[in-house]
Amino acid sequence: MTIRETLELMETDYLSPYATLSMNSKGRAKPEAECDIRPVFQRDRDRILHSKAFRRLKDKTQVFLSPEGDHYRTRLTHTLEVSQNARTIAKALRLNEDLAEAIALGHDLGHTPFGHAGERALAEVCPFGFEHNEQSVRQVELLEKEGEGLNLTWEVRDGIRNHQTSSMPETLEGKVVRYSDKIAYTYHDMDDAVRAGILKESDVPREIGEVIGYTPRERLNAFIHDMVVTSQGTDDVRLSDDVERAMRDLRQFMFDKVYSNPVAKAEEDKAVSLVKTLYEYFMTHTNELPRFFLELGLGGEPREQVVCDYISSMTDRYAIALYDELYVPKFWMG
Repeated sequence: MTIRETLELMETDYLSPYATLSMNSKGRAKPEAECDIRPVFQRDRDRILHSKAFRRLKDKTQVFLSPEGDHYRTRLTHTLEVSQNARTIAKALRLNEDLAEAIALGHDLGHTPFGHAGERALAEVCPFGFEHNEQSVRQVELLEKEGEGLNLTWEVRDGIRNHQTSSMPETLEGKVVRYSDKIAYTYHDMDDAVRAGILKESDVPREIGEVIGYTPRERLNAFIHDMVVTSQGTDDVRLSDDVERAMRDLRQFMFDKVYSNPVAKAEEDKAVSLVKTLYEYFMTHTNELPRFFLELGLGGEPREQVVCDYISSMTDRYAIALYDELYVPKFWMG
């Protein structure tokens, strides 16, 4: 018996009857030999962790564009915080921690430069629309490894695709990540807003604070404990009604005070304009795309999609440098 098979049997003894067992995975789009050490979801986690798209997250905006300070979140630190929340909840509920971690690490791989500003820009100019969750799936299925993709399991891809509020994943581990994402950005966006001087802890409405606490630490603790207590022994992952309502109210408070705040978003219009300009440029100068993206187009992928693939793969710094190269006049000597 291999180490992997031993670990799979241990899952059947330890995990909840509602957990997703590694041995019961629906498998990969392209069949391949099993690893003799790692179960499938652990293997997926490792593939995501070593991908180029994952490394690029360190230079992609979370909420604050180009903040002056070393302690503001990036898309990478957000992803790591989502992963930590998901692992904590999954372990407490005896769900498959490897699956939850793989989904969490991969959920934002297709995100644009400049965060949701870049996503909104591409959604407005691309006739197919643009959603970062769908792009994240495209990233792992096609764009990674020069067109080979990561060949992840169905369960991981399902969790990545359905981590947003508007959809629901098939597995409980996917539901854990879906909530962990909300918990993470509610926690750290408030923390960053306080650091930036946009909010004070005392600004949180009393009716919210009475339910989930008045500090980021208190709220994080309240969300995770409530989810574990409410979901334990059931075939669902959810918050209690009062805490769910408080989360929605806090999210609306953040939209009103932070996400649409003119101080926090002063540079956002510039980012939107930059992304749209790059899109229009490469729609008319497709021959200047890097070789891999040119080959995607030659292989039958729509030009609009290929241009979105290229732009969404950029980091903030790369997008700015490319814009500068294409549009800012240079000094020259005759």
